[in-house]
Amino acid sequence: MGKARGRRSVVALVAVLAVAAAAVVVHRVLAPAEVSTVARAAYPPAVTPPAGVVGRLPVAPLVVDGRLRVYASARQVYADQPASARHRVTPFWSYRRWPARLDGVLADGTTVVSRWSDGRLVALDARTGRVAWRADGPAPGSVPAPRRTYAATVWDPAGLHVARGSGGRAVLVAAGPGGIAGYALGDGRRLWRVDLPRGCRTDVGTTAGGDLVGVDGCAGPATVEFRDAVTGAVRTRWRPPESSGALAVTPVGCHAGHSGCRGLRTGGPGDGTGRGWLVGPGGPVAAPALDGADTELDGEWVVGTSGGVTGRSARSGAPRWRRADLGAARILAVEPGRVHLLTEGRDLVTIDPATGAERSRFLLNVGRDGLGWVPGRAYAAGGYLAVERLRERAGPGDDDQGYFLTAESVLLAAT
Repeated sequence: MGKARGRRSVVALVAVLAVAAAAVVVHRVLAPAEVSTVARAAYPPAVTPPAGVVGRLPVAPLVVDGRLRVYASARQVYADQPASARHRVTPFWSYRRWPARLDGVLADGTTVVSRWSDGRLVALDARTGRVAWRADGPAPGSVPAPRRTYAATVWDPAGLHVARGSGGRAVLVAAGPGGIAGYALGDGRRLWRVDLPRGCRTDVGTTAGGDLVGVDGCAGPATVEFRDAVTGAVRTRWRPPESSGALAVTPVGCHAGHSGCRGLRTGGPGDGTGRGWLVGPGGPVAAPALDGADTELDGEWVVGTSGGVTGRSARSGAPRWRRADLGAARILAVEPGRVHLLTEGRDLVTIDPATGAERSRFLLNVGRDGLGWVPGRAYAAGGYLAVERLRERAGPGDDDQGYFLTAESVLLAAT
């Protein structure tokens, strides 16, 4: 009897220990965690590759400082180098969080900011991958699940912008359905926060003059709101003349993403029309040259593709130059001093927006992929251009297999 009780006691103890061990494992696997793998090699030098297709990638790159490419996945932001590598290579650094999901990424200089589904903001030093600071921000709103390239996450992060005040002070602005807040980009210190009613306000972007632009319909007809990004105070509210009902506002002429924009296009939601405006210290100024959806703004110049590729003064609308040799080209992306166009023959042509002069021209193709594709999202920075290639008959309801041309659907080019 004594031996039997002893054996039962041993079995019970083993069972208790097994349950405890399993609990430890479950805790380690499922508990909130952060894994930072910093760079072990030196920060790479900047490179200037010759104009042409660099290579193809399975995910969308964010070019940082002309040296790194930063990528996103469901719970990770990571970088490889050099920026001119033909394929994606072993990560230079990596940062993961669990169980939060990555919501958006932006870069300013050598600071890479990631925003997570729980509202957490994490800034990384691009040179090392080390965490520079952490802050709690407004929880982001719901957005469609990103496709496998994560282009929307890194090229168009919802509710995440950078602005510069009058003294050049860099401010990160994070917006969500319940509020907006501003943070010093250098150290993450929160400068201000405003709680707002849900469902009646959307953020648009930031202006080159340091304002956060939003559309506010909380207390009446939809109005464009200009808020000082450094203090959070509303500078002014404005409604386009002759507008009625709902209001859609699109930023144009932006330095990166929807940050540092010099113009707006306003219209009714989904009506396909718009009026162009330049934004500055004196309030929006009408810019009819920007009215067309086929126009883009770079500084003081508007480039359009209706009836040939043309350049006009943004303020007066006066013609500056015209290119009749590019056919029915479309604008893929704009960056300071460069407008990137895709011709019907799939040539990538980069021009100077002030003069129309050609900076580079080459066939946007690699390997045996062919030219039977249409462009999806596109992005340009530091003389690089990246574009998604979609199947010619792809529709928004298609799965990724039927939507993208190949597994490595993103082309990266140097212009």
